[in-house]
Amino acid sequence: MEVYIPSFRYEESDLERGYTVFKIEVLMNGRKHFVEKRYSEFHALHKKLKKCIKTPEIPSKHVRNWVPKVLEQRRQGLETYLQAVILENEELPKLFLDFLNVRHLPSLPKAESCGSFDETESEESSKLSHQPVLLFLRDPYVLPAASDFPNVVIEGVLHGIFYPHLQPRSHDTLIFSSCNFLGR
Repeated sequence: MEVYIPSFRYEESDLERGYTVFKIEVLMNGRKHFVEKRYSEFHALHKKLKKCIKTPEIPSKHVRNWVPKVLEQRRQGLETYLQAVILENEELPKLFLDFLNVRHLPSLPKAESCGSFDETESEESSKLSHQPVLLFLRDPYVLPAASDFPNVVIEGVLHGIFYPHLQPRSHDTLIFSSCNFLGR
């Protein structure tokens, strides 16, 4: 996972004083998405993270001057903070992944002990759903043969998945070659 904060912007509000929003770029498994967070959200994350993992220093909460140079230093500091959390921790807590809007990785021991960034999130919604990779409508081993030709595609795939250690029969060689090409 790679994380950058390429930019920030000042947000005006009628209800409260203006504030700065940091644009976070998250690159994971070849996919990129963006998340926008205020400093107060970084600070809340830091307070929760330091209860369960080793955390780096976070830039100071109090900034006396809202000039671009100071905000740029804060942007760099927050970017360094996120990158350090990733580098210093082999297993990333679920609340950190929630903060970055990253789809959860399979359950990790530290991820379970830290809880969720959004405490109201149900446990059901955080579990991964299983997506089938290979689907047969009926069991291909008990299907009646449609013709005298064996179905080399089904046979090759099944043998490649369930019996990769067996030597292919002569008519399966082409199928096993393609299975090996696909990483089987």
